[in-house]
Order: sequence, then structure tokens, then C-alpha cells
Amino acid sequence: MVGLVLVSHSAGLAAEAVRLVRGIAGAGTPVAAAGGTDDGGLGTSLDLIEAAVRAVDQGDGVVLVPDLGSSVLTARLVEEPGRVVLADVPFVEGAIAAAVAASAGMPLADVLAAAEEARTFRKL
Repeated sequence: MVGLVLVSHSAGLAAEAVRLVRGIAGAGTPVAAAGGTDDGGLGTSLDLIEAAVRAVDQGDGVVLVPDLGSSVLTARLVEEPGRVVLADVPFVEGAIAAAVAASAGMPLADVLAAAEEARTFRKL
């Protein structure tokens, strides 16, 4: 199954987003939070992202879903084409769409495409 890493400037935001994603896509969905800095502050941490990728990598690839700014730049440091990919998507909607696709057993390219479709979701 494709894994997901939610990369946020806030550890709390990333952890709550993981809870939401698992609640919708299922508890067995391989998703991890990589939020905040190593010392618990606001920011991003390459070490936390790398650890989260290792935690969810089941051999089918990993999709990174960053929130904004430096989380995107930091996540780009762990990209590996065809194995660890970055999704340019809204944080919550993209994470949920990717998780639902991953939980259905879709391959990496399809999970990424499902996440990217979230850019077009309208609420009204």
C-alpha cells in the first residue's frame, strides 16, 4: 500500500490531520505526521520527514503532502522519482483524497492523481 506523510509547520496540525485521514480512510492506512521542528517548535524538520517516510514506506511508494512554504522546500529534499513524490495539493483535501485512494490499493501514480484532483474540489 502507498504511504502518506503529512508535512506541516505545526506538530499539532499534522497529528490532527492524520487522525482525520485515518478516521475517513481507515485505521490501517499508512499515514504519518511530520510536523514542527525537532525541538517541538513551529517549522519543518528534514529528520522528522525522513523518519515518517521510513515509518509508512511499505514498498509501494510514499506521497508527501506539505502544508505551505518551507514544508514544501524541505519535503523536496526527500523526493525520489517513482518512490517518494510530492503532492501540490490543498493540505486536508489532498491528504484525504490520497489516503482513500491508497486504502483502496491504488498504485503510487493513481494515489498522487487522486490527491491532485483535490485542487478542483468545490465546497459550494
